[in-house]
Order: sequence, then structure tokens, then C-alpha cells
Amino acid sequence: MLEVKAVTKVYGNGAASIAALDGVTFEVNKGDYIAIMGPSGSGKSTLLNIIGGLDRPSGGEVILDGRRIDNLDEDNLVDIRRGKIGYVFQQYHLLPSLTALENVLLPLTFRGLDGEEKALDILDRVGLGKRAGHKPSQLSGGEQQRVAIARALVNDPLLTLADEPTGNMDQKTGKEILDLFDRLNKESRSIIMVTHNREAAERAREIIVLRDGRIVDRIRR
Repeated sequence: MLEVKAVTKVYGNGAASIAALDGVTFEVNKGDYIAIMGPSGSGKSTLLNIIGGLDRPSGGEVILDGRRIDNLDEDNLVDIRRGKIGYVFQQYHLLPSLTALENVLLPLTFRGLDGEEKALDILDRVGLGKRAGHKPSQLSGGEQQRVAIARALVNDPLLTLADEPTGNMDQKTGKEILDLFDRLNKESRSIIMVTHNREAAERAREIIVLRDGRIVDRIRR
């Protein structure tokens, strides 16, 4: 479903250049649950952003569902992000003026689709059906992250990307979010999660360890 082929990312020029990624290669199949770990500066978030079409590699290829996406123009990348990739951010990125339901509906609204019933169903599945009319300021951090996950899922993406999804949470709330990812993966959802938390990473079926922009270990569970 996803092929990452010899991907590099270099910032700067000449002697001052820094290689954030250096020949990263791996594949993701339908139903995979992969955690990407590594120390700060190892290239974890850069890799996730390139897979998600939020950044471009300096070299290599990213192929999603049989189509190369790293060389697409911005309009085509927007279509990919709206239709095939769901993104869960550490900071939630919910619009404060909108209700939980309206935030979840945004990806469908951008595509000109009417999906209120579907959005309500997704909110029910993440345990927030009764909070659909609440705005982010009326929700806890864990609830806001559940809204963000529902928003990422409402388009039925091929791949869900999560960047430190429990980074701002206490241990109990973080466990609830990881339990939710476990349930989603059992439904054959494909997930790539960046995390610095070993306990969170061990929920995944495979752990990819990055160091200095290279894969130094792959642990299959």
C-alpha cells in the first residue's frame, strides 16, 4: 500500500547541509500498525511529513496505493491528503469556533460532501457521540484528541498518520487513546505513529528505530 524508497531529506547547502533523512526504505501493507521511534533530531517527524505530503524529499520516492506522490504538485497533494491520508497531530489543530461534529465534518465539507450521519457515527465509535455539540474549549485534552482522530477517519483513508498522539496527555488519558488505536487497527486500519514513548510504541506490530536519519533497527512483534 505504501512504499518508501531510499528517501533523503537535506537542509542547507554545501558544508553547512544537514541530512535529516538518509536513504530510508520500508513498506507498509494494509492493516499494518507501525511505530517510528528515535531520539530528538533522528528524522521521525520529517519522515511522517514526507509520507503525508506535507513536505517533499530531497531524493527517493514515496508511492501510495500504486501512485508516486512525492513529485505531485500541490493541488494533487491536497487531493491525496483529503482522500487517502488521515493525519492526527499532537496539538489536535481543532477550530475553536466549531463544534466537535463540525470539526469532524471539515474533510467532507472541503470535498463538497454531506456526511453528517457518517461524522456522528465516527464520533460514536470514538466515544464522543454525546459531545458532538461541544466546542473544543468544553472538551478535555483526551476528548479533543478523539475528535481529531474522528476527523482523520471520516474520509476512510488508506493510511492514518499520528505524530506523538499522546504527547500532551497524562498516562491514563494516553492509554485510552492507544486503546482506541488498537481497536482501529483490529478493523484493518493502517497506522503509522511517531512516538518517543516506548510503551506506546510497543502497542504497534512493528517498531522502526531511526538514528541520524537512518533506520538502525526494525522490531516485529
